[in-house]
Amino acid sequence: MQLAIENIRKSFGSGDSKNEVLKGISCTIESGSICVLLGPSGSGKSTLLNIIGGIETADEGTIHIGDEVLAKMSEKQLSLYRRKHLGYIFQAYNLVPDLTVRENIEVGAYLSDNPMPIDDLLKMLGLWEHRHKMPNQLSGGQQQRTSIGRAIVKRPEILLCDEPTGALDYQTSKDILKLIEEVNRTCGNTIIMVTHNDAIRLMADRVIKLRDGVIRSDKRNEQRTPVEEIEW
Repeated sequence: MQLAIENIRKSFGSGDSKNEVLKGISCTIESGSICVLLGPSGSGKSTLLNIIGGIETADEGTIHIGDEVLAKMSEKQLSLYRRKHLGYIFQAYNLVPDLTVRENIEVGAYLSDNPMPIDDLLKMLGLWEHRHKMPNQLSGGQQQRTSIGRAIVKRPEILLCDEPTGALDYQTSKDILKLIEEVNRTCGNTIIMVTHNDAIRLMADRVIKLRDGVIRSDKRNEQRTPVEEIEW
C-alpha cells in the first residue's frame, strides 16, 4: 500500500510556547519497501510516524493511503484503518502482563479476518519454546519478538516501527532487525522505521533524514545491505 505525504505540518503548544515540530513534510513511500526515517531526537520523525498511524492529527497537509485520504476518514473509518491495515512496533513492548506470549499474539489475531497461523508465527519468531511464559519471564529481545508477533499476525499492509531496538543490546538489536527484514521479505509489508542509528539506513530501500521538522535529504539505496553485514 503506497503512502503519499503532502505538506504535513504539526505544532504543539500555543503563543510564545508554540513549537512547530513538522514544517511541511512531503514524500511518497512505495508499497512493499523499507523506509527509514532518520534523525536526532526532536527532529519530528516520531510525530510523523504517529500521524501516519492515525495516533495524532496533522494541523495541515494530507496523507493518501492508496486511494483514501486520512484526514477525510470518520473516527470509525480511522479505527478500521488502524485495525485492518496497520501494525505497530514501539521501543516499549506494551505487552499485556497477565497474558502469555501466545495470548499476547492472539490479541493481534482477533483484529484480523485472516490472521497468520499462530503456531507457525511462534516458530518463525523463535518463541515456540517460550509460548506459555509470561512477559516478566522473558528477556528484552523475547518481549520485542512477542510485540512484533502481535503486530504482524493480522497481516498488516503497513508496519510502523518506532525505535524498535532502542532498549536492546547490540546483538539483540541485530536479531530484531533481521526479523523485521525477514517479515518484509516474506510478507511484503511496507515498513516505516524511525531511528537515530545511522547504520540502520543501510537495510532500507529509502532513507529520509529529518532535522528540525524538515526533510534534509531523501535518498534511495541502490541495493539493500543485509542486516547481518551491518555493524555500528
